[in-house]
Amino acid sequence: MAQWDPLPGAQGLSVSSPESPVNCLWPQRPGRSPRTPWPSHLICSASLPPAGPSSYKVGTMAEKFDCHYCRDPLQGKKYVQKDGHHCCLKCFDKFCANTCVECRKPIGADSKEVHYKNRYWHDTCFRCSKCLHPLANETFMAKDNKILCNKCTTREDSPKCKGCFKPIVAGDQNVEYKGTVWHKDCFTCSNCKQVIGTGSFFPKGEDFYCVTCHETKFAKHCVKCNKAITSGGITYQDQPWHAECFVCVTCSKKLAGQRFTAVEDQYYCVDCYKNFVAKKCAGCKNPITGFGKGSSVVAYEGQSWHDYCFHCKKCSVNLANKRFVFHQEQVYCPDCAKKL
Repeated sequence: MAQWDPLPGAQGLSVSSPESPVNCLWPQRPGRSPRTPWPSHLICSASLPPAGPSSYKVGTMAEKFDCHYCRDPLQGKKYVQKDGHHCCLKCFDKFCANTCVECRKPIGADSKEVHYKNRYWHDTCFRCSKCLHPLANETFMAKDNKILCNKCTTREDSPKCKGCFKPIVAGDQNVEYKGTVWHKDCFTCSNCKQVIGTGSFFPKGEDFYCVTCHETKFAKHCVKCNKAITSGGITYQDQPWHAECFVCVTCSKKLAGQRFTAVEDQYYCVDCYKNFVAKKCAGCKNPITGFGKGSSVVAYEGQSWHDYCFHCKKCSVNLANKRFVFHQEQVYCPDCAKKL
């Protein structure tokens, strides 16, 4: 296909690589201002070849020549010279012109053309493939066979928000969790849809919950205060408690991690159980707590003994789990009882 070289010495900006930003400038004629374009029949190229023989030229015919294709006379008319032949503009458009990648129409001799990597556009068709911003006179990037403006290139390379799937660009407030990112306002509670942003939350599978919704939906509730247990809870007999709610009913000492006794759904620390609840041993008169030595209890006729205190009044033999005789509020072994 033809590469337009409007006049010897025409200048343009070369493209070094598809990844490099490209400036697209109109060819300039010596003596003209750099901002003054050539007449509309000249082209714009994003990459001009080194100086050399022209592939085709446009001019107004002063001599008597006919169009190489249709044989119409060209004298006094605009024509294109290509490969040593002269042709009218109509035949050039029909037989020689490049086809625009965007609109698929010929790029006529009276049109401005942009070309890059053996692809051709009308200058008005050379736009960002994302935002459609005109790029004929601006820098651009080529990515995956698409032409992009600098702004859209930045967006294309930016991480995508998990919530709205739009790019998170420099300056956007964002939230990151386990390698996934959201715009701050897109990171919302899966239940109430309120923005969590940088606040506290609870992950549950693929969902995220604010503190309030997690408490309502998933948290266990303390059997004492009936409020949600968000952290530091304990379980006793399959019932959940706040650690601060599981206390001695008498002195309010926290029982989590401590020894305690339960009596009729009431919980006592060791000291309070000894002093206020435990039965007194009929032998030593001390509380029977069930802790440590003497954890077993012997009960008879409304009285209780530590197992180690339950012995014969006369010979002191231990009678726990043995036969005994109870006489006048005292305990005797069978042999000693015979001697009474």
